[in-house]
Amino acid sequence: MKRRDFLVRLATSVPVVAVTLDRSNHAAAVEAPAESGWRTFEIVTSVDVVHPAGRTCVWLPVPWSPRSNYQRVVDLRWDAGGAARAELATVAGYDVALLRVEWPDTTSVRPITLTSRVATRDRQVDIGRAAPAHERPEEPAVLATYLHATALLPTDGIVAEMARKITRGRHSDLDRARAIYDWVVENTNRDPKTPGCGLGDVASMLRTGYLGGKCADINALFVALARAVRIPARDVYGIRVAESRSGLQCLGRSGDITKAQHCRAEFYAVGHGWVPVDPADVRKVVLEEAPGGLAMTDPKVETARAVLFGHWEMNWIAYNHGHDVALPGSSRGAIPFLMYPNGETADGRLDSLDPASFRYQIHAQELTA
Repeated sequence: MKRRDFLVRLATSVPVVAVTLDRSNHAAAVEAPAESGWRTFEIVTSVDVVHPAGRTCVWLPVPWSPRSNYQRVVDLRWDAGGAARAELATVAGYDVALLRVEWPDTTSVRPITLTSRVATRDRQVDIGRAAPAHERPEEPAVLATYLHATALLPTDGIVAEMARKITRGRHSDLDRARAIYDWVVENTNRDPKTPGCGLGDVASMLRTGYLGGKCADINALFVALARAVRIPARDVYGIRVAESRSGLQCLGRSGDITKAQHCRAEFYAVGHGWVPVDPADVRKVVLEEAPGGLAMTDPKVETARAVLFGHWEMNWIAYNHGHDVALPGSSRGAIPFLMYPNGETADGRLDSLDPASFRYQIHAQELTA
């Protein structure tokens, strides 16, 4: 399915719902964690709507804010001159947080700056042992959310058929998730011609047999297959903010990160909690780490494949887990996910994959004491 066709269909099927969180230009700051292993990054997103028309709106993803053992928002502030509305909001369903900015007419439109400071620490789940006793299991309602089908992630039909085939003979959620991960790594490919991070139309991928794409395609395939066999799973949309310390150059970006968006995935296993995975980055190593590509048997690929089941290097920040995101105040319907700046004027929706026409830049730097 073409991206434009999908957006038209989704626009007629998903209601717009939003809840305002904050009407100031600054979310409360907190101290960065003092424990060892944490790093703090500053991410500055600058947006300039070059050709405003009538009522003009912009929506920017903001970092995932719940306190966790791998990411914490330290500070969040914005400047949106001339705006009639500039506030943090959350979209019902997946609790997607965003900055919503709105100007009533063309003459009032000004540039936007969103500055985020986020602390991260590498994430590792030891799949060989159970989670520590003090860690609370996930709420049943949350797990139920991440079993649902979405517009692009069906869990029946060809998806369910393939998931059952892949996991046949596997019994625990951990073993079945590992089988799905291995199948996705072995059967997909990273397609450099895919616009942006891809669309994640899982059913079309399986129907056509073409399993090429980028992170939002490959990791969505993992998520949909896992949900189809009743394993809670979710995409995690975010952006790379620093070079990789793994020795793999293709898995990092610093400075100008305008096009460094990256989607990851995770699944839930009883006794282990949420387990991070990233089959898409294994395929990225295959294609991009060396000129001409690498074989699956190359030591770099084998290492990445082993590490990326249960581990995330946090030179990346998470935004949200949302699908079918109804942008508050939009007249154009929902979008598949929120990982890029989005904009809309009276003339229509702006192209998030073309930062030259919908002018935006994102820069990241690591802060040192």
